[in-house]
Amino acid sequence: MGNVFVIAEQKDGHVKRVSLEILSELTRQGVAATAVVPGFGDLSKVTDNLVNHGAAKVVVLEHEALNQYNTEAYTNALHQYLSSQNPSVIVTGATSHGKDFLPRLAAKFTTGIAVDCTSFQLSGDKVSVRRPVYAGKCSKQVEFSGAPAIFSVRPNVLAVQTGSKSGSVEKVAANPGTVKAKIVSTVASQIKKVELTEADIIISGGRSLKSADNFKILTDCAATVGAAVGASRAAVDAGYAPHDMQVGQTGKTVSPKLYIACGISGAIQHLAGMRTSKVIVAINKDPEAPIFQKADYGIVGDLFEVVPLLTEELKKLKSQS
Repeated sequence: MGNVFVIAEQKDGHVKRVSLEILSELTRQGVAATAVVPGFGDLSKVTDNLVNHGAAKVVVLEHEALNQYNTEAYTNALHQYLSSQNPSVIVTGATSHGKDFLPRLAAKFTTGIAVDCTSFQLSGDKVSVRRPVYAGKCSKQVEFSGAPAIFSVRPNVLAVQTGSKSGSVEKVAANPGTVKAKIVSTVASQIKKVELTEADIIISGGRSLKSADNFKILTDCAATVGAAVGASRAAVDAGYAPHDMQVGQTGKTVSPKLYIACGISGAIQHLAGMRTSKVIVAINKDPEAPIFQKADYGIVGDLFEVVPLLTEELKKLKSQS
């Protein structure tokens, strides 16, 4: 295998777990990879973390314009550097940022792209990936015929493991090129949330919750186990939850160890965003709801009665541990 590059994503000095998942899988396959981190300032914790998870080399693309994510700056800086490195493979996480800049990067390389892959295999000069199609109803194996092979990996589908700790670190002055748009200000959420795409447990609510205030029964339950709270598109469209909580085809794609769907019917658009969850639990008072066909465990009942009972039982288990 030629030169393999992982575009690692970081925020406030913390590496996104999907970047570590990709490096761990490459290490398992015996592939030496270079992690590329666009950023600015002290990123020593980021580079150490990447080396500890298998990066043979970490390259920090430094420029003040990369201090905050900007589509044009990231794409230009990454292309300027990678085009001089003769890359065979370029891979990143299928996060909101990855979904934004990777197609643009592929266009600059005039090559194809595979997105939201659930597995990949690098063997010799062959690069193949598996990705869902038709709203997740089936998947297909894709093999790249040219270089660089560019693809993104769905978060939470690969295991994280530590690798060799002998990787080197290099700082390179980045060239973000001409940036036509700039970030004027950033308004952070006042509520600290567990990131949906990285959560091991997700509790999601649908339109059956009837109001934004009623989502509190989900947040109370989630707080007992450190879970993230999600929502269906119907709940978001109704104004019960913000769009950053939406799980589904037009929201976020998640693969937690446990997904609890509360009052969600199970439309195909929602299933497309969570069907790769390891265990699915459905709570719905309609025994004919389509979600039960995909659930590993189902509870037929009123979520306003079931969820508070679940919260109390989880609290008891937590106090005993």
